[in-house]
Amino acid sequence: MHVPVQIVFHEVAHSEALDSLIREKARKLEVVFPRLMRCHVSIEQPHRHKQQGKPFNVRITLHVPGGELVANRDQHEDVYVALHEAFDAVRRQLEEHAQKVRREVKNHAIGQPA
Repeated sequence: MHVPVQIVFHEVAHSEALDSLIREKARKLEVVFPRLMRCHVSIEQPHRHKQQGKPFNVRITLHVPGGELVANRDQHEDVYVALHEAFDAVRRQLEEHAQKVRREVKNHAIGQPA
């Protein structure tokens, strides 16, 4: 099953290359956590002063049973770098979530050393 992916471009021209890359990276997240319900990716390039360049902001929201995981990467002038870092961050969060769901994370008793 492929996770439904919603991609939104704000103040950025739509790109088939970016669209394909995002969908590929979202499919790879299903390997980490097959119960992934939905993925929302927002790419924006807010208007900035000309001397500051035009950095990209990337926000990824993963919907999982019981909640959602969010990663933001702001102020990267290369959209591919921002996407790569955002997907790395949300993948780490998803791995932690998967471990908790599988009860692989130890819960220490209160007052006990970690």
